[in-house]
Amino acid sequence: MRNYFGGAATAVLMMAMAQSAYAADAAPADDGTALEQVVITATKRETNLQNTPIAVSVLSATAMADRHAESLISLMDGAIPSLRVATFEARQSALTVGIRGIVPFDANQTARDQGVGVYIDGVYLGRQQGLNVALLDLERVEVLRGPQGTLFGRNTEGGAVSIVSKGPSGVAGGRIVAGVGNYGSYTGELHQDFQEFNGLSIKVDGLLQHQDPTVKNPMAGQAGWNQYDRKGGRIQALYRPNDKFSALIAVDYSKDENTPFFSQLINYNPYGKRVRTLAEVQAGPASAPAGTINPLASLVKVRTDRQKVSDIGTVQQPSVDETGGAMMTLKYNVAPNLQLRSITAARAVGTNQWDNSGIEARNVFAPNATFGRYSLSDLYQRQYSQEFQAVGDLGDTFQYVAGLYYFKEHAKESAATPFTNQWNADGTAYTIRSSAGTSKAAAGTAGWERGTRFITRASEAAAESYAIYGQGTYTPAAMDRLHLTVGGRYTKDKRDGTLYIVNGKAQNFTFTYDKGRFDPLVNIAYDAAEGVNLYAKFSTGYRAGGANDRSQTFQAFDAEKVKAYEVGAKMDFLQNRVRLNLAAYAMDRTGTQIDFDNVDTTPGSPTQGAHTEETRNAPGTSKIRGFEADLTAQVTDQIVVGVSYAYTDVKVPAAPFPFAGNSVVPVGTPFPVNVVYTPPNAASAYIDFKQPVGSMTFKAHLDANYADAQYSFQTEFADVSPTGSLTQNVAVKGDSSFIVNGNLTLADIAMGDAGSASLSLWSRNLLNESHIYRISAANRGTIGDYANFNPPRTYGIELRVKY
Repeated sequence: MRNYFGGAATAVLMMAMAQSAYAADAAPADDGTALEQVVITATKRETNLQNTPIAVSVLSATAMADRHAESLISLMDGAIPSLRVATFEARQSALTVGIRGIVPFDANQTARDQGVGVYIDGVYLGRQQGLNVALLDLERVEVLRGPQGTLFGRNTEGGAVSIVSKGPSGVAGGRIVAGVGNYGSYTGELHQDFQEFNGLSIKVDGLLQHQDPTVKNPMAGQAGWNQYDRKGGRIQALYRPNDKFSALIAVDYSKDENTPFFSQLINYNPYGKRVRTLAEVQAGPASAPAGTINPLASLVKVRTDRQKVSDIGTVQQPSVDETGGAMMTLKYNVAPNLQLRSITAARAVGTNQWDNSGIEARNVFAPNATFGRYSLSDLYQRQYSQEFQAVGDLGDTFQYVAGLYYFKEHAKESAATPFTNQWNADGTAYTIRSSAGTSKAAAGTAGWERGTRFITRASEAAAESYAIYGQGTYTPAAMDRLHLTVGGRYTKDKRDGTLYIVNGKAQNFTFTYDKGRFDPLVNIAYDAAEGVNLYAKFSTGYRAGGANDRSQTFQAFDAEKVKAYEVGAKMDFLQNRVRLNLAAYAMDRTGTQIDFDNVDTTPGSPTQGAHTEETRNAPGTSKIRGFEADLTAQVTDQIVVGVSYAYTDVKVPAAPFPFAGNSVVPVGTPFPVNVVYTPPNAASAYIDFKQPVGSMTFKAHLDANYADAQYSFQTEFADVSPTGSLTQNVAVKGDSSFIVNGNLTLADIAMGDAGSASLSLWSRNLLNESHIYRISAANRGTIGDYANFNPPRTYGIELRVKY
């Protein structure tokens, strides 16, 4: 709580500074210039960021380029402190996205949803899979903090990430981007606008991004870890025959071939158990003395720094994510003060996962035992959505948005977990098992090829959602500084599914979910003075119910629901050269969806590698409290600085223990819960400098991003005690982080009639800082903890040509 009151004191201090600075607003300006006004579409209409009474962070295309942020995973560094982006497990093929402490542990499934909605050009993306594809000609990223249940609907209880693309301009021209960097990286982009003809404008975007592995695989012909090869393209056509009507049609396709981050062993035998002799191990598990541990194979080393080469060579091929779709946006100006819109979209995701990231870290040595759990998953999802909007006003006193929304999806997945490697009798060597398999227990065979896999889990699920919503802002003529916004949304959710393979056995577990919900919003905003806007807001949101397809029975769970109270201030002063935005909030969440994760890592066990996960709604109320501040200043003509800070305090009640057959923790016992990927304190800062150099411009960018240590599992347990019996939740945190990125650019290089160019030298993680962002203690009692480190320093040179 000391941090919370410290944050509140900071808020009061910054408010006082802001008022003092505003009082001096009439003073003559020095050589500084005003900050750019930022336009956003968070309220379904174009508004000025500072006049929009909600907490929004914006990253422009320029800001993303300065950070060399090529996809959403680049925001793992903490560019926006309240936004947390992480991989699911170690996989780049699926991202976990959270805001303000609402971060789902595992939404990487067929019948579960995220707590933060991700949208591209107004279209909701239903699955975590495919979120890391390359961003095709980005305009900006809007991060809407706090529940967005009224205008955005289901699964936005923490907020929404709205990605806005650049549309056709109707003016002939384009841009080319080409770059190279370390780890064999290269990029290429083409963005071509064609001249408008008879009201029709066309734009074509294409790109590729490549990076070799940052952790090498010693096995010849196999992929390493943390490599990617992304390709994507999009065609947009905008038809605007007159000022009243427009039709935008876009078709896109992206393919991302990537490998997971490497999971390495960071300690061995942390409980200090007696290490068994080779003879004891070779005698078999039955004769192993209690409270002892198998020795570590001589080929495997414990490392506490980021590993560069795996100790063990293994089979690893890239996962393949394919995403694509088509959308059509129609706009018709019925009257000067009323526009009707239709947004129709069909999208699909296909993910073929190949994850052998924990080759040497997840299984202790046992004579002739298998190891190298190859996590294979094939997930296919398709979705369709239709939204109708009416956006208008009744003069200066009333503005409104109303809409109808429909969403439908179907997802199916099958998974297998063969073991690729096998030890010899004494752990001094290993062999690679056959890629084909006749059965799970067949000697020397594994079965990771399609058609020979021993499927351990398979499910399918369908979801359908209907919604009607409206929101209006009233500004009394007699009190034009006061703005009252009231809104509401009613949603009907239906979902059903079948879990037809569990732990390799055919089953027929089904679930259904059918519920409706109303989400209100009330927002009172007041223009206290020129450039000073205050607001107080009450809103709600929810994350839809579903079922966990990693469970034993596909038992349905209910929605989790949030009530949020927020006060904020948005201030521009010193002739719009200093901008300070503040927000403090309290959120109460009921029905919190808690995941209990359990993996059998015991060598020689009949269920070795089996992954069980159960989800339960926690009783009671989760309390989330926080404070956020964003300060931007145009110091001089040449220098802009920015600082952002987020404090997040989350307390989740204990959830009932779901697993039977444990003598220490009976079913239903309250079990402590960790909050994943939520640092109590996070901050970022940047400085931009520009200086004319003859006819050219020199630009320099530097940003720094800090986050406290954080958990990566909600409830993780296995053999976690010195005596080998489960006693408590494993409370394991990663490391705090401090990431610095830099960019030096020589811009406005004249190319005659061909246009202009810029040349940049960039670096991500400039200081080569190393930290653990994900750690697991699931096999602490049988070998030790394993962890994933952040990417190492990358750098390169990039040429941008505009013509």
